[in-house]
Amino acid sequence: MSEIFSEKVQEIMNERFGHDTLIALATVDGNFPSVRTVNAYYDNGAFYVITYALSNKMKQIEINPYVGICGDWFTAHGKGISLGWFCKEENKEIAEKLKKVFSEWIDNGHNNFDDENTIILCVKLTDGVLFSHGTRYDIDFTVN
Repeated sequence: MSEIFSEKVQEIMNERFGHDTLIALATVDGNFPSVRTVNAYYDNGAFYVITYALSNKMKQIEINPYVGICGDWFTAHGKGISLGWFCKEENKEIAEKLKKVFSEWIDNGHNNFDDENTIILCVKLTDGVLFSHGTRYDIDFTVN
């Protein structure tokens, strides 16, 4: 039985993933799964990743937006959505959060924010399983 997105689940998710965290992000390339580790930030039922629009992961998400996520005692499914260029006006609020969360590395030369292919990937979670102190939470994020 799935649990709604409760305050307890939200508290655990924020504690575990509401900061710069590494997660595994799985996409599908034809008939083959493709998994990579990404820096991500969790906020209210979604993970946010700074990435490159022309990367393999984004090409795969464009064809099939359904992805898998795996993190610290957490697995989930979601839908990958490109929010577009990091610096566009509509992304201002989440971009400011990401600048703070990823402050240790965001300006290390790896990202070019003048390049409109530097984008924000939002993974809107649909369902997941979270373990915490011996308790299993089967979560339906769509009820939120």
